[in-house]
Amino acid sequence: MTPAAVEDIESIGRKAGRGLKWSLLGNMVTRIGSFAMGLILARLLTPSDFGMYAIALAATQFVMNVKDVGIITATVQWRGKLAEMAPTATTLAFVFSTVLYAIFWVAAPAFAGLAGDPAAAPVVRLLTAVILIEGVTAVRSGTLMREFRQDRLILANMVGLVVNATVAITMAAGGAGAYSFAGGQVAGAAVTGVLIFVFARVPVQIGLDFAVAAKLLRFGVPLAASLAVEAVLMNIQFMIIGRMLGPSELGFYLLAFNVSTWALSVISSAVRYVSVPGFSRLSEQDPDTLSAGVQRSLPLLVTSVVPIAVLTSALAPALVVVLYGGPWAEAAPALRFLMVLTVVRILVSFSLDILMGAGATRSTLWVNLGWAVAVIPALFVGTKVDGIRGAAIGHAVVGLVVAVPLAAWALHRAGVRLAPIAAAFVRPLVAGALAGVVALLVRYVAGTNSFVQLSLAGTAGVLAYVAVAVPRERLRQWLGAIRRQPAAATD
Repeated sequence: MTPAAVEDIESIGRKAGRGLKWSLLGNMVTRIGSFAMGLILARLLTPSDFGMYAIALAATQFVMNVKDVGIITATVQWRGKLAEMAPTATTLAFVFSTVLYAIFWVAAPAFAGLAGDPAAAPVVRLLTAVILIEGVTAVRSGTLMREFRQDRLILANMVGLVVNATVAITMAAGGAGAYSFAGGQVAGAAVTGVLIFVFARVPVQIGLDFAVAAKLLRFGVPLAASLAVEAVLMNIQFMIIGRMLGPSELGFYLLAFNVSTWALSVISSAVRYVSVPGFSRLSEQDPDTLSAGVQRSLPLLVTSVVPIAVLTSALAPALVVVLYGGPWAEAAPALRFLMVLTVVRILVSFSLDILMGAGATRSTLWVNLGWAVAVIPALFVGTKVDGIRGAAIGHAVVGLVVAVPLAAWALHRAGVRLAPIAAAFVRPLVAGALAGVVALLVRYVAGTNSFVQLSLAGTAGVLAYVAVAVPRERLRQWLGAIRRQPAAATD
């Protein structure tokens, strides 16, 4: 690799690092806020309310992934001047999101009926209205990501969360049921959209350059199709469970699924803010430069995700009871296996970010399509055999044996060399296995109190993981820094 390429990697890495710090901080704060809001709503609403919301969420997640025809990512990846494409991109995103919302407004009753709860149709119509806001702000969001101004994006999202929580909790306390979720999210999205529009400082221009439109659509349509399939992947489970088991069981599953995605939301969402623009810049150099960036970042991602997944799975019953109370304990068996799915989703999501940054959007479509074809029958069989636990097992198994190999194959085709980093996965995987065993043993001897089990077993598991996963040299550095802090405070 040439010195210039190394310098480019380091420069992009510094910018991405700054953006990632803001993204992690902001996502941590917003996820804590979402978590607190969820705790409150779980005590104000019923599992049936959660089930109705899950149906509306399935529709919303689908339209959110395709609402802008890939314009946000196309803006991040655009190789020319933004002024050349912004008017056309704004027009395409707005028109497509408006047409899509009109389609879902008409189809909402049929969609809700297919999911087993026709009463959810008005909630679907309200919640999917967020795509109209996203369509207007698509180019602005892409601009902030492209320029690594994640601090502005995070600030907008945090303010939107405050509005979301205020509206949702107020509505829930007033007896609005599942409408509480929808009303809060639409209000929060509106405030976030206004702030993004202001922060991006992109001139308001509407236009249509057919050459630019063709270039945007060549990149964006395969990506939008891929994201649509990804949305089906993650939300068809709600449709199947709701139809086969009813809204109450779907409510338990939704709660388990939400808990399982905490790590995905905090880590993967933060990484995505910087990974697509970062890998886009690296891919402009050569395949070796892109491979080097992946080889540096992927082991760090795996090391941070493994302990969260293992300990949440091992301590699922205690975690659910402590956080949400005994009435929600039925969610725990599904949560154990949904944590496996979360690890799969983080790895595959990171792989798709690499492919998007490299412009290989068609490969993202084939990865998601292959996963979807395999998972739909697995969900039907799993749900029929073992309820929500069976659905979680089916989804996790297909993710491991189908999705991960497909993602690795797609990266190989894009010129990314993964073989050199295989050895880096051994330490965190062994550490994760040890942490899980330690947590289960401590939980077994800790008595019957869920809080005591969670506290003691969780702490023991974390210590076991750090002792094995973190190299001794780095551990000594951390301990030395901790010892120096009290001394510095007294000077």
